[in-house]
Amino acid sequence: MSTTPAASPRLSWPLLLAGLVALAFVAWGFWRAAQPPAPYFQGQMEARETDIAPKISARIARVAVTEGQQIQAGDLLVEMDSPEVRAKLAQAESAQAAAQAVADKARHGARPQEVQMARLAWQRAQAAAELAQTSYQRVQSLFDQGLVAAQKRDEAHTNWRASSAQADAARAQYDMAASGARAEDQAAAAAQARQVAGVVAEVQAAQAETALRSPVAGEVAKVLAKVGELSPQGVAVVTVVDLKDQWVVLNVREEQLQRFAMGSRFAARLPALGDLRADFEVNYVAVLPDFATWRATRGSQGFDARTFEVHARPLVPIEGARPGMSVLVEAQ
Repeated sequence: MSTTPAASPRLSWPLLLAGLVALAFVAWGFWRAAQPPAPYFQGQMEARETDIAPKISARIARVAVTEGQQIQAGDLLVEMDSPEVRAKLAQAESAQAAAQAVADKARHGARPQEVQMARLAWQRAQAAAELAQTSYQRVQSLFDQGLVAAQKRDEAHTNWRASSAQADAARAQYDMAASGARAEDQAAAAAQARQVAGVVAEVQAAQAETALRSPVAGEVAKVLAKVGELSPQGVAVVTVVDLKDQWVVLNVREEQLQRFAMGSRFAARLPALGDLRADFEVNYVAVLPDFATWRATRGSQGFDARTFEVHARPLVPIEGARPGMSVLVEAQ
């Protein structure tokens, strides 16, 4: 009985080709995984922040804003209570009223009744002087006739001269009352009134500061004020950030600084916004302090590479970008 040898299996070319492709794909994947990641620069977004502090020390009565709230320039942030400012304002207003009254008196001069009294006193003194003159003339005539002694004549003459002097003094008093205060006195009184008015304006400005308002528009980032606390002068109680005033900050070694020259543009992506891509333009380049940035390029020779801080603004404001978000710039 004879046996027939079995036929050897024949390879399928399509299957062999698919295996080779799969093997190549796996090899490419291992090679790709073994490659170092593409180098990139990492920076972070910044925005303009304004720390708002009161000019006076006062107790916080009400906080009118909350964190995250959108505000406009001039919106009320915090109301403060200061009894000391109110008391100083009352004192200054009283002093202003008194100084203004003195200035008005100097400007208007004496009252009509005072002028009339001075005129009558002058007329009375003038009449007395005329009577004394007439009496002296009579005594002089009698003296010429030898009827009175020289003593009587001298007494009459002295009385006439004294009465004339009193009349001149009364006339001067009348003229002074009629003409009013001197120009120098009026100027001094007016200056005093202006000085006190300046004090009132200063206290009113301090009182206006008890209602703390925002000088800028934006978003309330921090609220440090609490009702009932004593807010010191010059210590920030609210921080406002302007999210439209954006820029990115990058730290770049000097051997790669040429790419970020002033006025140059580059593209970057923001992972926090779904890898949103945006274009930036460099507007600031400055070297960082030596102690934190130097690095030797070689162990035994070469130069120390410095690090520079680079600021770049987006060509178009990035919607949704916030301070602290990472910005990635792929190295070329």
